Amino acid sequence: MAFTSAIFLLFITLVCIVYFIFPLKYRWTILLTASYLFYWWNSTYLVFVLAGMTVITWLTGLFLERQNLKKAYYLNLHGRHMTSSDRKKYKLSVTRKKKGILFLGIIINLGVLIFFKYSNFFTGNVSSLFQIFGIEIKNLQLDLMIPLGISFYTLQAIGYMADIYWGKYKADRNFLKFALFMSYFPQIVQGPIARYDQLAVQFKEGHAFDSTNLKFGCQLILWGFMKKLILADRIGTLVNTVFQNYTSYGGMILLTSAICYGFQIYADFSGGMDIASGVSQIFGINLEVNFRQPYFSKSIEEFWRRWHITLGGWMKDYIFYPLSLSKKFAVLGKKARKVFGNYIGKRLPPFLAMFLVYFLVGFWHGPNWIYAAYGIWNGTIIAAGILLQPVYKKGISLFHVEETSFGWKLFQTLRTFLLCSIGRFFPKSASCTMALIMIQNIFLCPMPWQLVDGTLFNLGLDGKDLAVAFTMSVLILLVDLAHERGIQIRESIASQGIIFRWLICWTAFFLIIIFGIYGPAYNSSDFIYQQF
Repeated sequence: MAFTSAIFLLFITLVCIVYFIFPLKYRWTILLTASYLFYWWNSTYLVFVLAGMTVITWLTGLFLERQNLKKAYYLNLHGRHMTSSDRKKYKLSVTRKKKGILFLGIIINLGVLIFFKYSNFFTGNVSSLFQIFGIEIKNLQLDLMIPLGISFYTLQAIGYMADIYWGKYKADRNFLKFALFMSYFPQIVQGPIARYDQLAVQFKEGHAFDSTNLKFGCQLILWGFMKKLILADRIGTLVNTVFQNYTSYGGMILLTSAICYGFQIYADFSGGMDIASGVSQIFGINLEVNFRQPYFSKSIEEFWRRWHITLGGWMKDYIFYPLSLSKKFAVLGKKARKVFGNYIGKRLPPFLAMFLVYFLVGFWHGPNWIYAAYGIWNGTIIAAGILLQPVYKKGISLFHVEETSFGWKLFQTLRTFLLCSIGRFFPKSASCTMALIMIQNIFLCPMPWQLVDGTLFNLGLDGKDLAVAFTMSVLILLVDLAHERGIQIRESIASQGIIFRWLICWTAFFLIIIFGIYGPAYNSSDFIYQQF
């Protein structure tokens, strides 16, 4: 049941009707039922994996909450009669118990994720390692289906348990309401990665029908359909043609295909987010923003603060900060300053934590070293940018560059866009070798004339398709530019007369009908991030 399918539109229509018919306080049960029906439709028996991980996470949260309550009760009752040493020992004993509970909950959840998503990767690498030493071992590859959205709801589960461990909020005692948090169907396919205190509370409130939410939600769904069907699925033909025959093309065609892939994945992923957010808004539920005009970033570091925001925020809160602020990293920093000096030494611990984060971000996307290489690519560029800040400042001063000027900001934006585009060779390629060859050919074999001698028109798209893709790309950038300048487009449209509003909606609808890539003979590709 793809988001862009007719059956999905019928599904959400029926869910909306039943949702608003039910009494306000029980409407969350409709969302829970719809979520499990949606999951069963897409994954059949794998719904039990989701249910099992939900049970484990819920029980872990209750056990952690119990330790928090016991600690508070005991200290309140006996704390005044205890010495500081006794209080410290008691707190340490409770912390150890909580760490054990949290560790067990995380290991079980990660174990399920690793088994389904990474077991074949690890067994394949072990087999290759043995072959290096001339030892042949039996093929241990398993025929496994990866549960839909497991990478997303595993992170949600770990975040929930960690937050209860830290005492950020109390555990949810209602299993069914917690199950809705883990399985909410609009965001389980490709995110955003939700935080319990942001999403679950909205389910408990219940929401009355609101015509503004319906109007804005439908507009967002239409915009998501336009991104996915008009641009992403169309330009994907060109990208696949080049990447599947990369040795046949010169550097400029390769770079052009990487740029096109950047637009494809942005239209695909943000289009899916728009549909998920639009459906949720109809229910009165606000999902977290997952994109903030990433292609207007002025550095790779800023790009990752604007792209897949919820994944970056999760990694920062649950991996980067706990590591970089830990006692072990503090000791490492002191030793590093003695060896490398203050400038390098004090940056080494956070750099190590950052590289681990980007390695995990890359590896999270898929069981392949190519994704890890993509993470390392981004981490290396960010680290180099931070270390070279003094050099940049001297260069800016030497050449009297006005940092607030439009020209300098445009240069930074184009530079970042180019680095992002080159980095796209990694996640799209079949291997690191293939990605490096394509990057190498950009500089060693540019062959710029391929763009004007008709070659570009022989990549699966004719002139009309290229014109449609280019126009849609420009439209997306213009909309992002408006948002970058603080213009709220949906609110602006809503303030216009009814004729203009309906004209905009019907124009979007007919653009999808006329230029969308769909139909009986066309098998619409899944959303790219759905596979992650």
